[in-house]
Amino acid sequence: MRTLRSLCLSLLFLPVLALAQQMSLPTPPTLAAKSWLLLEVPSGQVLSSQAADDRLEPASLTKLMTAYLTFSALKQGTIKLDQAIPVSEKAWRAQGSRMFIQVGTQVVVEDLIKGMIVQSGNDACVALAEAIAGSEDNFAQMMNREAQRLGMKSTSFRNAAGMPDPQHYTTASDLARLTTALIRDFPQEYAKYYSIREFRYNKITQPNRNRLLWLDPSVDGVKTGHTDAAGYCLISSAKRGPRRLLSVVLGTTSDSVRAQESLKLLNYGFQFYDAVKLYAKDQPVSTLKVWKGTQGTLKAGFANDFQLAVPKGFEQSLKSEFVAQPKLMAPIAAGQIVGTLKVSLDGKPFGEYPVSALEAIPEGGAVSRAIDTVRLWFN
Repeated sequence: MRTLRSLCLSLLFLPVLALAQQMSLPTPPTLAAKSWLLLEVPSGQVLSSQAADDRLEPASLTKLMTAYLTFSALKQGTIKLDQAIPVSEKAWRAQGSRMFIQVGTQVVVEDLIKGMIVQSGNDACVALAEAIAGSEDNFAQMMNREAQRLGMKSTSFRNAAGMPDPQHYTTASDLARLTTALIRDFPQEYAKYYSIREFRYNKITQPNRNRLLWLDPSVDGVKTGHTDAAGYCLISSAKRGPRRLLSVVLGTTSDSVRAQESLKLLNYGFQFYDAVKLYAKDQPVSTLKVWKGTQGTLKAGFANDFQLAVPKGFEQSLKSEFVAQPKLMAPIAAGQIVGTLKVSLDGKPFGEYPVSALEAIPEGGAVSRAIDTVRLWFN
């Protein structure tokens, strides 16, 4: 049985752009970039996109997956924050941006994390990959397995740092999916590391390359990337009030352009859309009939506050209809999908969202199951 979380991975990024155009809203900005996407994080709605499914080189945006697996390893106890990691010659010889770790020395995991995130250190990525998986090649296999689990269907990783390779690619949509998962699954680590403006290691202080951390106080992450082939790339996230937006901008011509275009995209989303909360966390959307269980009814709703991005001025035009799955049979697990919330805006379809069981209902005893079996014959 599919849970709400697993189904949401496949339903993320529902587009509202076409509907917005029908309603004569301001046109989304056109960016000086190869590809871009603007996402309302809580709902997964795409507010603007261009060539978001085109396969492109991710450069150092790859490090978001390296960070995701690092945080996973910390959670699982595979590594520890204060653990000293020996620096291999391969890590020391890493090309491109570095935190300047030295071969033959040891570096604690937390410094490697800061070196990877703040300084974009390729050497830090290799050291972490070797500590977690034994080798960078093994780690790349882990990256690809995790990408598939997260639903990144157009992504292939070959290394931990984002070094150029013909088989190392992704899309703006997949990167948005990965970054959303990082923020959702590791909120404390995201808040702790991705807003750091500079980090000093080996007597060398390097600034975070994300200019928006200085330009916009609502921006709290996430990552830059650059190679000659990829151009200048930036994934940025901003939280203003209860809303969080995520912008992915790939293939600009300079550091300043990627910051400028990203801010343009974020400002569009905040200026022309509002967040409307339809249901609070654990608030029942409906109470459903359940057969052959220890109880006869089930509360269905959302595990987190359910809100949608709606064009400004159209909040009162938002309508919803709940459609339950027919003849629900116990056992039912908490989080199991039990229905769909169909949302319309100004009379037009706006989106469909899975609704889950807010409680578990075990299978009933033999007598109650037999009684319900007879009742179902006449129902």
